[in-house]
Amino acid sequence: MGQCGITSSKTVLVFLNLIFWVENEVDRSIQKVYKTYNGTNPDAASRAIDYVQRQLHCCGIHNYSDWENTDWFKETKNQSVPLSCCRERASSCNGSLAHPADLYAEGCEALVVKKLQEIMMHVIWAALAFAAIQLLGMLCACIVLCRRSRDPAYELLITGGAYA
Repeated sequence: MGQCGITSSKTVLVFLNLIFWVENEVDRSIQKVYKTYNGTNPDAASRAIDYVQRQLHCCGIHNYSDWENTDWFKETKNQSVPLSCCRERASSCNGSLAHPADLYAEGCEALVVKKLQEIMMHVIWAALAFAAIQLLGMLCACIVLCRRSRDPAYELLITGGAYA
């Protein structure tokens, strides 16, 4: 039981360390994925970016102007961002940078990091709850053993070196 509590404590420390590491890793990964965006549906990176932008209501890494530095933007030469950057209420949005009010202004990186940190905090709380239950179990076992050893009705099963 004690080993489980120690393992849970180590797990919590690992997750706390991950919270601070996540931001740097997300920045590096998200930049790489944005560079490979090609706007086609079968491409996994493109689908992932479009999904994240639609779900989190964001556009680009830091904001919609990040798209101007991507290969996709330079190749298409249409001065627009993906349609997944369009606000839901903007029904006539075509992703054009000429109408920035139709686009999500907030970048995705901060929102992805925030979501990951929220998830990790839930995991940490679960690990802490598990560790607390382990401690409570150890405490109960100690109390039972202490009371039994003082109980006069309790007799040892070993008498004179032989089992009774």
